[in-house]
Amino acid sequence: MSEQAIIDVLRDAFVVAMKLAAPLLLVSLGVGLMISIFQAATQIQEQTLTFVPKVFIIGIALILLAPWMMTVIGEFVARHFQNVLTFM
Repeated sequence: MSEQAIIDVLRDAFVVAMKLAAPLLLVSLGVGLMISIFQAATQIQEQTLTFVPKVFIIGIALILLAPWMMTVIGEFVARHFQNVLTFM
């Protein structure tokens, strides 16, 4: 396996990781922003108030996005197993 092939695999893995993490991070960011605005409007400064809604909403997002995430991971693995077979 050449150096360029290894770099391509690592780059592809990084892109897949970012693609999988981005939706959950954006959901977390949106929920945190809404809760921060609520806290600023009501002057409730409780630090633990953001934790429960974020966990709940991210759990729902994970359930809804799980099929898409598994498809992305499956395509990544299949693509690289094919590459391994071509190098042998």
